[in-house]
Amino acid sequence: MDADFLIIGGGIAGISAAARLSNLGSVLLLEAEDNLAYHTSGRSAAMYEPQYGKPAVVGLSLASGEYLRGIAGMLTPRGMLVVARAGDEAALAVDAAAMSMDLISPDAAVAQFPLLNRAVVVAAAHSSQAWDIDTDRLLQGFAKAARGNGARIVTKARVSGIAKIAGGWKVMSAAGEFTARTLVNAAGAWVDEVAALAGVQPLGFQPMRRSMARIALTSGDDVSGWPMMFGVGESWYCKPDAGALLVSPAEEHPMAPHDAFADDMVLAEGLARYEEMVTEPVTRLLSNWAGLRTFSPDRVLVIGRDRRESDFFWLAGQGGYGFQTSAAASKLAADLIAGRQPDLSGDLVAQLDPARFE
Repeated sequence: MDADFLIIGGGIAGISAAARLSNLGSVLLLEAEDNLAYHTSGRSAAMYEPQYGKPAVVGLSLASGEYLRGIAGMLTPRGMLVVARAGDEAALAVDAAAMSMDLISPDAAVAQFPLLNRAVVVAAAHSSQAWDIDTDRLLQGFAKAARGNGARIVTKARVSGIAKIAGGWKVMSAAGEFTARTLVNAAGAWVDEVAALAGVQPLGFQPMRRSMARIALTSGDDVSGWPMMFGVGESWYCKPDAGALLVSPAEEHPMAPHDAFADDMVLAEGLARYEEMVTEPVTRLLSNWAGLRTFSPDRVLVIGRDRRESDFFWLAGQGGYGFQTSAAASKLAADLIAGRQPDLSGDLVAQLDPARFE
């Protein structure tokens, strides 16, 4: 065998798994693109907000906190703000309760985000428990750890076929054929396609497009200390970024796996929702892009051995939570593969198990 563990996918899920599994045996990671983290991982809003998502996602995010806080410079305080127009107060209260946020006055919100239009904003909520993640540092740290333990990372290796062989798997790719005892499916939007190639029953993952624009500001304000801001119900969001703002319509449009790009009309609608709440119009787009956030049917990550093919391991469905859950998700994957007792509760492990879809 070429490796004990062959990982398909070089986003944050696959790279973090490579680092963890490299302590257990030989690792080979195959990435289809020229570079690691090309698709969704490279297009992330890069936030650690541990109360964001369903309970099982929150559990993984909280469990990742110690790892992230333990690396100097990994987390930078950002804060999060949700703002509401007249008629949206009840929806704001739901958001605030779901993410353990404090209700604040509109004036307090304007003090934190001076571009807000006080004539429109009637209610707001804030949390200081939100940080920027240095995603490149996290990715490179995991990759360095993997390579330091002898892991082989191969790019330009799009997988075209997978065959079951005695004692493991054979994977055909653009970079050649490889064999391994255990196959780890961390292929992001392509996880169901990888499963089908391996003769494993797909679980029904759905990639969802999310668009983003980087806009210039004419006010000259220093935005570096401003919080990330959402419309109620995550109808749009914006985040400071190197003197500009990232603005997203926060759409979730079902798509087939592909190299995603922003939809101009959807982007314009999202920018209009943002403009309603601020005093400065959008005058210039510096750039725009889109990524695919891939969800399982219940919108919770899937981490565990396939019930029919025990040497096929799912590490999938990160949705929009890949970076902030990566430390705990990869640790759990390694624990399960090694047959160790996970640090996480049995209930949380069961909520992530692919067996829940049977």
